[in-house]
Amino acid sequence: MKLGFIGLGVMGRPMALNLMKHGHDMAVYARRAEAARPLVDAGARPCATPADVAAASEVVFTMVTASSDLEQVVLGDHGVMDAAARGSVLVDMETIEPAVARRIALRLKEKGVDMLDAPVSGGPAAAEQASLSIMAGGDDQVFERMKPLLACLGKTIVHMGPSGAGQMTKVCNQLALLVTAQGTAEALTLARRAGLDPVRVREVMLAGLAGSRVMELFGQRMATRDFAAGIETRLYHKDLAIALAVAHELGQGLPAASLVMQHVNAAVGAGDARGDLSSILKVVERLGTPPSHGS
Repeated sequence: MKLGFIGLGVMGRPMALNLMKHGHDMAVYARRAEAARPLVDAGARPCATPADVAAASEVVFTMVTASSDLEQVVLGDHGVMDAAARGSVLVDMETIEPAVARRIALRLKEKGVDMLDAPVSGGPAAAEQASLSIMAGGDDQVFERMKPLLACLGKTIVHMGPSGAGQMTKVCNQLALLVTAQGTAEALTLARRAGLDPVRVREVMLAGLAGSRVMELFGQRMATRDFAAGIETRLYHKDLAIALAVAHELGQGLPAASLVMQHVNAAVGAGDARGDLSSILKVVERLGTPPSHGS
């Protein structure tokens, strides 16, 4: 098929390459030319605008950063909507507000263009290995048409419901991830404070009921104090803000999420916005006081 991809960062770049590995033609757009270079070197056609991508594509994928970014590349000047053909499909795969996904889907539908909101979970490693978990919202028939393409990107591909349902599922995913990361940071900080080796404590916890993918990935980085970026903290800050906003709209309290947001805010304020989420460990550590040695 003739495909397009907009947003070629740490997630989008390997995803687009995986689609190309299955023989699909690819048109690409990135705000920074160097981000598109690996795709162009592999045979993709570089485009000057999102509209140019849409004009060359039957299906356009997006992996941008925020709701406002998607609105700009789809509905803005020289956006996808300007040139998308009737019967084409937009598949947005970043994490955005569910209401924005629904609104953009309605605007595209007026022009005869279908849309799936299909955010992913798994991180850069899963993007490279085409083993992402994909949660999709949109029309059943559109999902079935797109499923072979989504299978080039992930192993778990589930249709969650109508437009916005994919993004709502991702909100729940990020909520659970972030609260679990907070618990992992607190557990490993307490272990170190008690004189234990956090690497060995994590190893034991992984084999028990505390074990999780969060403990496996982020716990390892916390235990070894490797705060280099996987997915940057600022992006989790954005995701948690969406979760809290949606919860407010629905009248649902999220006390644990509210606490985690304070710590993510603190990590960003301390200069770790572009570091890995594991940097919240340092926030927890700063809550400690020097031990009392008595008289």
